[in-house]
Amino acid sequence: MNEIVQKENKVLRQIAQEVSVEDIRSRKIETIIRRMIKALNNQDDGVAIAAPQIGENLRIFVISKKIFEIIEEEQKSNGKKSKRENLDEFENSNKKKEYKDLIFINPEIIKISKKKMKVDEGCLSVRWLYGKVERAEKITVRAYDENGKPFTMGASGLLAQAFQHEIDHLNGILFIDKATDLKEMIPEETE
Repeated sequence: MNEIVQKENKVLRQIAQEVSVEDIRSRKIETIIRRMIKALNNQDDGVAIAAPQIGENLRIFVISKKIFEIIEEEQKSNGKKSKRENLDEFENSNKKKEYKDLIFINPEIIKISKKKMKVDEGCLSVRWLYGKVERAEKITVRAYDENGKPFTMGASGLLAQAFQHEIDHLNGILFIDKATDLKEMIPEETE
């Protein structure tokens, strides 16, 4: 089952449960992470997904490698070099950069900037609705990876926005709870 649940599903309104450190490397959690990645990869417009979006009430989210390609393209079009805080661990010096999906288990925000940005946002669980959401410009998150190893990651811009959106999911909050200027935009050809 790789169906992404929609806003009416009660799991999206629950506070997700922590995954015990002992269970992180279990077959069950491994399977859930694989399902999340598969569901996310089946969506052309998705850059991240939280476990509740596939019906699993657990504190896990995945950031798709696609987000780093988007950030890189935006930086090229703006004439900027890669932001170290976003891309350091993903850079290969003389080759085309290779990115990977990032897994966050039991994430917690440990630092958040006071400076805010008003950004356009949508959600795979609130199909075809888009709006403006106020998000912190910078954020630092501490979590476990899929191997049970703790890590800390800072982000700004689109990546910071994705972190906040996904952590909201883990707290039973949908972007439409915070959004202004909500608009429905249904693509001409939906599959």
